[in-house]
Amino acid sequence: MDNLNTLADPVVHLDFSWGLDHGTWSVLCRMFPTAEIPVVQLSLDFDQPPDFHFRLGRQLTFLRSDGVLVIGSGNMVHNLRAMARQDEGFDWAVAAGGKMKALIAAGDHHALIDYPLRGDSARLAIPTREHYLPLLYTLAMQEPSDRLSFFCEWVTLGSISMRSYRGAPDAAAKRQASGVTRLSVECTDLFGPFI
Repeated sequence: MDNLNTLADPVVHLDFSWGLDHGTWSVLCRMFPTAEIPVVQLSLDFDQPPDFHFRLGRQLTFLRSDGVLVIGSGNMVHNLRAMARQDEGFDWAVAAGGKMKALIAAGDHHALIDYPLRGDSARLAIPTREHYLPLLYTLAMQEPSDRLSFFCEWVTLGSISMRSYRGAPDAAAKRQASGVTRLSVECTDLFGPFI
């Protein structure tokens, strides 16, 4: 984690006065119920545009080679004001979630960074950025050879998508790597709520 001090922009420092956000502990308590791993949570600077978060994610790419499991916990579709007591998603929520999946699968990160330009369904799906920005960090850390898989692919309560993705080096890239096969290398980019 000492490498965090070498980031060009922004200035990064550790702050032990803030506990873990619900988006962190709600995921980790299910993945690691005995809490046997160290955790560093990254705070989001809401004053910065989406491109800033993507660029910072690029600067953090070294974490992958350091064997760090990176989780971007949030929701691709998260509109609590539009939420309804129903099992299925609204048409716009399903459309926005499907479009985001297609853009992730195609590696079109710029379209995902510029999500406000993607139309009304994207603006409805992402009325506020705090649940969406973690995705940009994991996208920024992807390698072209990563094998992506999606899970939890449903929209519920009308406007909440639980779709998640996992990015991992393909088998050939893993064999060429240092031979480390810990969970942190097998599962380097995760995005999703997992709850």
